[in-house]
Amino acid sequence: MSSYFKHESAYVDEPCTIGEDTKIWHFAHVQSGAVIGKRCSFGQNVNIGNDVHIGNDVKIQNNVSVYTGTTIEDEVFLGPSCVLTNVSNPRSEVNRKNLYEKTLIRRGATIGANATIVCGITLGRFCFVAAGAVVTKDVPDYALMMGNPARQKGWMSRHGHLLKNPDTKGVMICPESGYKYQIQKSETGIETLKCLDLSEEESLPESLKKSVKSYDEFKTGDR
Repeated sequence: MSSYFKHESAYVDEPCTIGEDTKIWHFAHVQSGAVIGKRCSFGQNVNIGNDVHIGNDVKIQNNVSVYTGTTIEDEVFLGPSCVLTNVSNPRSEVNRKNLYEKTLIRRGATIGANATIVCGITLGRFCFVAAGAVVTKDVPDYALMMGNPARQKGWMSRHGHLLKNPDTKGVMICPESGYKYQIQKSETGIETLKCLDLSEEESLPESLKKSVKSYDEFKTGDR
């Protein structure tokens, strides 16, 4: 008996690997060679291409195609109808199937509804791509990306809140978790963000995995 759930209208081609407790919903299609982790959720009309690798606890909303050449790490969220690609200069007349470009979406990243991710780039851990944004370049960890072309507009906490008011040491506090984040600069002057209370490789404690206040409530309290 299968350890994952597949709706009767979905198709799963063989061979592929799908982890336990993953759910594949209406009219979805998983193509051969795909490797999918545990506890993932694929919504209606999702297509997973040949040889795509997807980690654990990934949520892919309706109408998303993940093409060959894409790797998705654990706990990534892909919003409804967001767009991924695998060829920068597609032509119907020119076959580039042996030249698919690699896209890496790192742990905990969020891609908003209708956003477009141009192939051949890396989206950093826990970055946040706003709805409708068009991302054409690599994205740092925790970066908030907005617009077309997308540009960084700030930093987002692991709980998805805009971090504000850095102190003299560049430290900002997430209003939901209380975790501290620090802006750091490399020797070349490039800014990065680190969580001071939890490694980017660690999972959240169970007590912080369920929200008890809405996003608007946190914004109201910040006024």
